[in-house]
Amino acid sequence: MSHSASAFALSRRSFLASAGAFSVAVAFGSSPGRSSPETSFKPNAWVTIEDNGEVTIVGPMVEMGQGVSTALPLILAEELDADWNRVRVSDPPQDERTFGHPTFKKLFGVDTLSTGGSFSVTGYYDKLRLVGAQARKVLLANAAEIWKAPVEELTTSPGTVVHAKSGRKLSYGDIARVARVPDPLPEVGEADLKPRSQFRLIGTDVGRVDVPGKVDGSARYGIDVQAPGMLYAAVLFPDVQYERAEQIDDAAAKAVSGVVKIVNLPSGVGVIADSFEAAVQARSLLGVTWSNSAPARAYDDSQVLQDYRRIAADGSRAGVDMIRTGDADAQIKTARWILAGEYLSDHVAHACMEPLNVTVRVDNGEIDVWSGSQSPTTMKFICAAVGKTSPDKVRIHPQLLGGAFGRKGDGDDMVVALMLALNAPGRPVKTIWSREDDFRNSKPRPLTAQRVEVGLDGERNIVAWRHRIVNESYLARTLPPEVWNQVKADIVTGGHGEVIYGPPSHHRVEWVRSARGVDVGSWRGVAAGYTKFAIETMIDEVAAFKRMDPLQYRLSMLGHAPRAANVLRRVAEMSRFASARDGDLGVGIAYSDDLESHTAVVAQVSVDAVSGKITVHRLWCAIDAGLAVQPKNIVAQVTGGMTFGLGAALTEQLAIRNGVMQATNFDGYHVLRMSDMPLMDVEVLSTDNPPSGVGEAGVPAVAPAIANAVAQLTGKRLRHIPMTPDRVKRALG
Repeated sequence: MSHSASAFALSRRSFLASAGAFSVAVAFGSSPGRSSPETSFKPNAWVTIEDNGEVTIVGPMVEMGQGVSTALPLILAEELDADWNRVRVSDPPQDERTFGHPTFKKLFGVDTLSTGGSFSVTGYYDKLRLVGAQARKVLLANAAEIWKAPVEELTTSPGTVVHAKSGRKLSYGDIARVARVPDPLPEVGEADLKPRSQFRLIGTDVGRVDVPGKVDGSARYGIDVQAPGMLYAAVLFPDVQYERAEQIDDAAAKAVSGVVKIVNLPSGVGVIADSFEAAVQARSLLGVTWSNSAPARAYDDSQVLQDYRRIAADGSRAGVDMIRTGDADAQIKTARWILAGEYLSDHVAHACMEPLNVTVRVDNGEIDVWSGSQSPTTMKFICAAVGKTSPDKVRIHPQLLGGAFGRKGDGDDMVVALMLALNAPGRPVKTIWSREDDFRNSKPRPLTAQRVEVGLDGERNIVAWRHRIVNESYLARTLPPEVWNQVKADIVTGGHGEVIYGPPSHHRVEWVRSARGVDVGSWRGVAAGYTKFAIETMIDEVAAFKRMDPLQYRLSMLGHAPRAANVLRRVAEMSRFASARDGDLGVGIAYSDDLESHTAVVAQVSVDAVSGKITVHRLWCAIDAGLAVQPKNIVAQVTGGMTFGLGAALTEQLAIRNGVMQATNFDGYHVLRMSDMPLMDVEVLSTDNPPSGVGEAGVPAVAPAIANAVAQLTGKRLRHIPMTPDRVKRALG
């Protein structure tokens, strides 16, 4: 994906299209361009300036703890030269055309307000800089008219236009009192943007705007929504997804005081009541006979994984080529040596701190939704379809998300909530999922089997690399059929299986879809969380076979990739990798280029041979994610990602037997406890490259670094994540 600012150069036509109500301005000095002389000035759709100097900037992405409500407005404020202390952030209007995500537009050809894939800063960086620069030009033009001075003589300092020649200054608030949108509008391109040396905000940690409310309790999440006349709903879901209620005994439930209605849903039975307590009590009294016929009823994850292993090993079953250069199949057949490894990964759940919840009001064909959703646009069109109305009759009110990690973009919670609200027209209905509901309806990371074969020549150099990946598809379920038929390769939702080392001239990565009736989802790090595990542990194995230090072996093949080599060297320095092996402690190293960010991790571990427990004592990470917009926030995001990667590497597994999720709460699903956490050191290397993704960048390299450390310590290779004690004991023999 191109990060060239010129790709988003704003013409007069495109500015008018995005300026909304102010697109009728035709001449400098005319009235359109402000709502009234006493209120505010809008130099474009993204910026509003009050006469007191306060600047409101649209934040187009939803905030779920990743810091976009700070980073994105800050990028615009940099080019606007706004005083950050006077900046406020607003949610975007429901206007996908104006505020939609540039990256998703490129990928899928649609305008959408959707947050995911660590694309927020990467996707909006160039566009927001240009928008900010254009708003600044509008202010300069107005100041020049006020002073009757050449605009070329004017500059800005935070919140102020300066005419150095005369010593005059005008605050943005002063200009806003009389400003008009000029005609013709100023053209803005890459040449109008600040050089990095002049940045005041980008690269400076200003403090996240969402944090104070989270500290003092004033932050409003979806689950906090209250409205006059609100009803509450709870749903009894089947143990197996998509089974339906064939018989319902609801007499006892209806007798509960406060119950308004019992609703038979396509897959579940909902209770609407005047309090959540009443809804939950009535739900517990329902007697339901389920259809017992869903395809998922035959799903047993251990058996499915064995089937996937056979498919991965059976090259005769064709898949979709994700990468194909040269002829890896032929080269491996004639190689002097062949190293092969089978890599398995279990289902893992999102387990968001805030369970799913949606509030919906249906009134005279209009639908209002209050939700912590990753994709307001998706929700709008789902509601229009289910509610049998048009998208313009649907209003989405985005709320803070208490965790998401890919789970809060599907819309299944929205469908359930809307169906219930349709049964109580005119009143808001708040549907809350319990933790048990959340686990029972998980859309986990796909169960996956991989097989990697590496052909080596007589000097043990790589000549060919073949990689087969077998699992179910997330995109096949979530994309419209016409879009899926074009994408098809699935991109395994990230993590194609790229090998940066060399890279091999004969390289084939093949994905085989094997659907088994259980929905899978996008989980933080998505495919890179397991593809990098296979790649980076195999690279370590090749290094050992070649009798080379794993760091030096990697560096020897990265002459073409200096950023990758740089983070590996830096994390080795941070961890003192060459000397960190100490008695009962082993160290391992791994690298990931997921999200176009260069991330290297070193893990220091010990292994209890009796119990099989792996203890991670310390993790070090060096990351080059291009220009660091907010360095401390990158540290926070990478630390969070590493924590996710650690849980998936050691403890988290969502077993499914006969289609039933075996975990129903955290007593059966082991997320990391505080006592499990190692020390973590993260260093951000800000470089003169476009910003790249960080929200998921900390995940992929953790598991292979741990597995490589165990191999260095014990000589045994672990190829199944999570690396549970029983699996470790079997490997140790």
